[in-house]
Parts: sequence; structure tokens; C-alpha cells
Amino acid sequence: ERKAKMMDLSDGFLILPGGVGTLDELFEVMAFINLKVHKKPCGLLNTDGFYDKLIEFVDHAASEGFIQPRTRRYLVHDTDPSQLLAKMESLDGV
Repeated sequence: ERKAKMMDLSDGFLILPGGVGTLDELFEVMAFINLKVHKKPCGLLNTDGFYDKLIEFVDHAASEGFIQPRTRRYLVHDTDPSQLLAKMESLDGV
């Protein structure tokens, strides 16, 4: 119920470094993009390279055809919070 409300009320999703729960929510949001439930940007704040390997994996999965280009486009990342928000805003309504 909490996740459904979060997805309904949000304009996008900012993902900070975290653990299993954070990754669960990230991939659930991406799955809903894939299913065309929403088109809301997901932004990874890649502090100190925390998400480097995850970004590498997502890019690999996309290049192998397991993540659609449209879905991959909605996952942006940056080390700077202001730049990350700008990237997310540029995707709004894409």
C-alpha cells in the first residue's frame, strides 16, 4: 500500500545509496516503466561510485536486450544532486 501511494503521488524517484529494500523499490519502479504504468524518472545519486557496478549491470542487461531502451532511458545517474535533478527534470513527460 505504501509503495502504491508513493508511486501515485511522486513525480519521480530519487535513489540514494542503500541496501536490498532500496534496490527492490528501484527495480519495481523500473518494472512499472517497462509495463507502461508510468513514465516517471528514476535518479541514482551515485555517491563515491556506490552505484557504478549497478549502472554497469543495467547497461549490460540493456545491451543484451533484457531491458528495453525506453525503460533504460528513465534511469539516470550523477554524483552531483543538482545535476541529477536536472537530468530527471529533462525526462519529465518523455
